[in-house]
Amino acid sequence: MKIILKLLAGMIAGILIGFYAPDAVIRLLLTAYGTVGQLIKFTIPLIILFYIANGIASLPSGSGKLLGRTVAFSYGSTLIAGVLAYLVARAALPVISPQFAEAGREAEVLNAYFSLEVPPLFDVMSALVAAFVFGIGISAGGGTTLRSFFAQGCDVIERLLSKVVIPLLPLYIAGVFAAMAADGSVFTTLHAFGKVLVLAIVMHWVWLAVLYVTTGLLNGHSPFELIRKMMPAYVTALGTMSSAATIPVTLRSVKSAKVSEPIANFVVPLCANIHLSGSTITLVTCSSAVMLMTPGVGLPSLATMLPFILMLGVIMVAAPGAPGGAVMSSVGLLTSMLGFNEQQVALMIALYLAQDSFGTATNVTGDGVIAIWMDRFFGTQVAAAK
Repeated sequence: MKIILKLLAGMIAGILIGFYAPDAVIRLLLTAYGTVGQLIKFTIPLIILFYIANGIASLPSGSGKLLGRTVAFSYGSTLIAGVLAYLVARAALPVISPQFAEAGREAEVLNAYFSLEVPPLFDVMSALVAAFVFGIGISAGGGTTLRSFFAQGCDVIERLLSKVVIPLLPLYIAGVFAAMAADGSVFTTLHAFGKVLVLAIVMHWVWLAVLYVTTGLLNGHSPFELIRKMMPAYVTALGTMSSAATIPVTLRSVKSAKVSEPIANFVVPLCANIHLSGSTITLVTCSSAVMLMTPGVGLPSLATMLPFILMLGVIMVAAPGAPGGAVMSSVGLLTSMLGFNEQQVALMIALYLAQDSFGTATNVTGDGVIAIWMDRFFGTQVAAAK
């Protein structure tokens, strides 16, 4: 929750600077904004390489069908949530905010004093392919040294995010809002994005309702009772903004829903890293809004968004437990597949962090549905094996 308050403070400071500060101060802030943006660009491929490789290498071995079906259900849930979010966003965004069409406009803005170029060590796709090569290789052949290397690499990147990148985000966001205040587009943008955030949160709740009503009816459980038992996990995730930090509470909630202990102990920690339907709903909705507000772009087509959604389900695997980990992992896709510039990326980060707790809570609560289905398919087999 602290990051949201800091982010809000950064927005307000940026708006005030953009309206009232001398041009020299605005240009200084824009220089800092550009420098932080380069650091983020440099970090993204490292996040993808280390976290995905470590996540794949850490998958339990010898789990066979249970592992495969859990991964399939998690990816399927993320994919369906993303597609439905796109369809709803495409229908609702022009209606709830008709001014989107003219919200973004070309305007002369102040420039930074200098531009610092920090090229990434490799691009996003190279990082993704390398992560799968190393992750699968380590999982199949052991590789104790490489396993340790990627695990320690994750620790280094997580410290970089939590100690450097995340604390600098308010400064980064202040820069983009100062630029919008200076060119006069800030209030139109804030008004439009407030509606986008409400739409995303409502879609989270609708998605959870669909999951639990369907699962409850098909498995002979009361959907309302299942939701009630998962509420401690939902509320905890609102506060922690981390699926990993919520695992102990999620485990208790899932077990209280009568999922067998072996299934719960396997599925919940795994889904905390690979099931991100709530995050996908937010990223798809917000990226559609950003593109709608961009002059000459408009609403993206399904042909544009479907590959993006498919890749999101992969790129966010084992996203960092730090707040905003999912959006940081997706920045490479936003720039390479949707053509986002630095200002659009900054708006995406601001939007995502503003609702991060709700997206995380949706991810965590959805894990309970997958655990219930896995218990139906494999609960008897696991119990017999014990």
